[in-house]
Amino acid sequence: MAQTLHLINTLKKALKGHGLTYADIAKKIDMSEASIKRMFSEKNFTLKRLEQLCQCMDIEITDLLTLMKEDESNISQLTEMQEKEIVNDLSLLLVTVCVLNRWTLNDIVSRYKITEMECIQYLAKLDRLKIIDLLPKNKIKLLVTSNFTWIENGPIQKFFQSKVEKEFFSARFNKTNERLVVINGMLAENSNAVFQKKMEKLVNEFNDLNDSDAGLPLNDRYGTTVVMAIRQWEYGLFEHMRR
Repeated sequence: MAQTLHLINTLKKALKGHGLTYADIAKKIDMSEASIKRMFSEKNFTLKRLEQLCQCMDIEITDLLTLMKEDESNISQLTEMQEKEIVNDLSLLLVTVCVLNRWTLNDIVSRYKITEMECIQYLAKLDRLKIIDLLPKNKIKLLVTSNFTWIENGPIQKFFQSKVEKEFFSARFNKTNERLVVINGMLAENSNAVFQKKMEKLVNEFNDLNDSDAGLPLNDRYGTTVVMAIRQWEYGLFEHMRR
C-alpha cells in the first residue's frame, strides 16, 4: 500500500512538473474534471488509466517507476538540528516556506523585503540542507518527497503553534473564503479512529488541490491554512462541577 501511495504521489508530481492541471488531464483522456479529482482523491487507478496519464506526459509507466525511485532518494523530513537552524532565522524560514510552495526567486523578492542577493544566500543554505537543488540562473528544484512533513512537535511545528495560533484564531471567520466549525459529542474509541481517517482523507484532498493549483500564477493563489484537531477533552470550566 505504501508503494502504491508513493507511485500516485510521484504521478501527481510529474503531472505538475509538466504543467498539467486537472482540467488539462480531463480533456486529454476524455473524462470530467470532477472524475479526475475523485480518482486522485480516492487513489483508485486501473493500469489502463495509469498508462493514459503517463501518455499525457509522453512517458511510459517504466519512466514513472524510475521517477519514483529517484524520489525515494529525496528527504521526507529534516533533522531536529536542521529545523532549529531554519526556525532561528525568520528570513530563512520565510524563504523555506515559499520554496516548499513552489515560489521562484523573483516571486519571493517581489513580495517580501529581501534583496536578490540575500535570497540567493538563503537558497544556498537550503541547497546545503538538501531541501532544494539551486540550479543555474537561480532556478529552484525541490528535493523533498511528495509526503514531506515537519517533525511532529519539532522546532518548526512548535514555532508555528506558539507564534501563529493566536493570530490565526483572532479572525471572525465571516468572509466567504473563511470558515470556523467547532463540534463536540461523545464518541467511542472506534468512532474516533474512523473520524481521524476521514480527517486524513480531507488532508489528502487539500494537498491534491494545492498541487493542482501550483501551476497557476502567484497572483491567482493565496496563502491558505487549515487547522484540524481532535481530542478527548472536557472544558476545564466545568471540572469543579464533576462528582
